[in-house]
Amino acid sequence: MPVAEIQSFLKEYFDVLQSQDIEQFDRVFHRGCVLYSAQDGVVVVRPFDEYRKMVQGRESPQSRGFARADQILMIDVLSPEMALAKVRLRLFDNIMEDYLNLLKVDGKWTIVAKLFHRAETLAGGK
Repeated sequence: MPVAEIQSFLKEYFDVLQSQDIEQFDRVFHRGCVLYSAQDGVVVVRPFDEYRKMVQGRESPQSRGFARADQILMIDVLSPEMALAKVRLRLFDNIMEDYLNLLKVDGKWTIVAKLFHRAETLAGGK
């Protein structure tokens, strides 16, 4: 059942953002993935390799003691191999909302494109 598989996959996505585990990152994100954002009039286009270097080079929210707040807001299954998910999560002091384009490759779900938006910045830290 695609929805249950996708829900399980999204838990991995949340985990990788909190732990910054690069091996898990490589399982969650397709190598051709591109990330997009537009905030405060600035458009960001970040290819997989650039994003991977960022993740690899920073301390994780988990190691810094930040609380988690993971939510799956929507899953839309286009076919047995394609879906769109909308999620909300805490990343450091930010509440992020993401649209994730998902593709099942070699029997496993992977993120092929990500639109992300900082919905809120929390005051007071952890």
